[in-house]
Amino acid sequence: MSETYQLFKSDTCGFCHRVRGHVAQLGMELPLRDIHQEADAFRELLQGGGRSMVPCLRIERSTDAGTEVEWMYESMDIMQYLSSRQGQ
Repeated sequence: MSETYQLFKSDTCGFCHRVRGHVAQLGMELPLRDIHQEADAFRELLQGGGRSMVPCLRIERSTDAGTEVEWMYESMDIMQYLSSRQGQ
C-alpha cells in the first residue's frame, strides 16, 4: 500500500502554519493547495471532504482493491498521522 498527500491550507490560518512547520521538521515535502488562491482547490475540498475547513490533509491510498481517499481535518490529527507515517 502506498500513500500520497496534499495539504489544503490558507495563508491566514494559524493551524495551517502549525502543520506546515511540523511537516518541515519532519523533512517532508507536501503539495500545498491554497483554497483562497486556487478556486479548483476550494471546490475539490468541498466536493471531496464535504467541509471548507483548513488545514485538511488529503490522503490517497493505493491498495490491491483500488484507490481510496481520506480527508483529515484537525491539525493535531494531521501532525500525529504524518509523524506516524514518517519513514514508511
